[in-house]
Amino acid sequence: MNVFNYGIDSLTPRQALDIAGGDLKATLNKDAVDKINLSRQAIDEIVASKAVLYGVNTGFGPLCTTLISPEKTVELQINILKSHSVGVGESISPEISRLMLILKLHALSQGFSGIALSTLQRIQLLLEKNIIPVVPSQGSVGASGDLAPLAHLFLPLIGLGSVHYKNSIVATAEVYQKENLTPVTLGPKEGLALINGTQFIAAYAVKILERMHNCLETADIIGAMTLEAQLGSMKPFHPDLHKLRPYQGSVLVAHRMRALLTGSEMLDSHQNCDRVQDPYSLRCMPQVHGASRNAWLHLKELLHCELNSVTDNPIVLDAQNTISGGNFHGQPMALPLDYAAFAAAEIGNISDRRTYLLLEGKNGLPLLLMKNTGINSGFMLAQYTSAALVSENKTLCYPASADSIPTSLGQEDHVSMGSISARKTYSIIDNLEKILAVELTCAAQAFDFRRPLKSGTILEACHEHVRSRINHAEEDRVFSEDIEAAISIVRDKELTQIAGDISLKEKIDLNGEFRSLFDLE
Repeated sequence: MNVFNYGIDSLTPRQALDIAGGDLKATLNKDAVDKINLSRQAIDEIVASKAVLYGVNTGFGPLCTTLISPEKTVELQINILKSHSVGVGESISPEISRLMLILKLHALSQGFSGIALSTLQRIQLLLEKNIIPVVPSQGSVGASGDLAPLAHLFLPLIGLGSVHYKNSIVATAEVYQKENLTPVTLGPKEGLALINGTQFIAAYAVKILERMHNCLETADIIGAMTLEAQLGSMKPFHPDLHKLRPYQGSVLVAHRMRALLTGSEMLDSHQNCDRVQDPYSLRCMPQVHGASRNAWLHLKELLHCELNSVTDNPIVLDAQNTISGGNFHGQPMALPLDYAAFAAAEIGNISDRRTYLLLEGKNGLPLLLMKNTGINSGFMLAQYTSAALVSENKTLCYPASADSIPTSLGQEDHVSMGSISARKTYSIIDNLEKILAVELTCAAQAFDFRRPLKSGTILEACHEHVRSRINHAEEDRVFSEDIEAAISIVRDKELTQIAGDISLKEKIDLNGEFRSLFDLE
């Protein structure tokens, strides 16, 4: 696809990221414009008929029975953006704010929201000119959607708030003056359509899906390196074993392990040893990594529905048919995001266990992965950092969706807290990348002690790449510098890129029968 059509095409997480990154053009085609104009015309007819419609000629929330005069309807829409802009805390990243604009533009362009074409064109212009609203991270309870974040997101439409502009945060009024732009005049229902919806939750979910996917792929690679260094067994990855319990994630991970370990001299060197079983953190990688992949897949499937849904309120079918419902409620995303949080935390938990194994001084490895210990502490404290991060993730695993605090004077008496589910899961993935980086640092050190034996092509290339950034440690040094380099390797998808390039070049099948199921499309 060379062009994505807002409101017409089905949006995938990959496409959303590509649009946000400038790798895919997105537009409003004639079909979308026609639907948008018909929906706007329906609102104009409703206003002309003086029929009562929530948010058009009534107040909001508990003020839904308060009628608003026709001459005050424009002021009503402006005031809702002002009054609902109550967010606090650090601002979200410009990338997530950009994703919010893209997802909202797609939802509103489907023609059920009564939004004016000119308003959507201004949102499109902000994206094209990279004028990205500043949005505080806290303040949404995830029902009536993400009211506060979306209000901040669209303050710039009316000339208020601040934006990311040319690598600085600038007042919108100042940017409008430089760009020769004037504020948008909102018509009936437009303010409400802009702030009702789940685009804060969904934008975070898109990034969570991307980053968690990288962590899962990277964890397989690092886990395989650790198993090699521990002289572990390949038998737990045998396909016949996993046919007897064929969870998709487990079958995939077992397949990947076999592919990553094929051709290893390290594995061949101990075929006749007397070890019967490896610890769980080595032999149960298909079951544990696989279970987290199943959770990722669940999030992907539900997110695809969310990205292509209309989540504002009321919904405008036509001038005679409007529905005040609850499509803005964040519960459908809150639950899978909490599930993803547990799944991401568990990848960190098992990674830390593997790091611990590497330090025990067993199976021919030196104690603490350094020959001259005593005067040197080796990698002892690196595992402390990993343990601290694992513990922190456990505290973040309390499901936000298990809570509900009534708001809007009881009108909104059950809320999802999905925005908190999203932010917590995002933080867990931040920590997971660091936990994996600690294991990577230790696994690379352990690999060195197996020389001159070599691993398979992919793991050898990954180890070589790590060694291009982090030297083998003969004695103690400031290991935080090594860990930071390893975090960069993990976060920037460097190992997955290496594995992908080699698998294509050498025709190594890393994904088996689930090639398309577990991608971002």
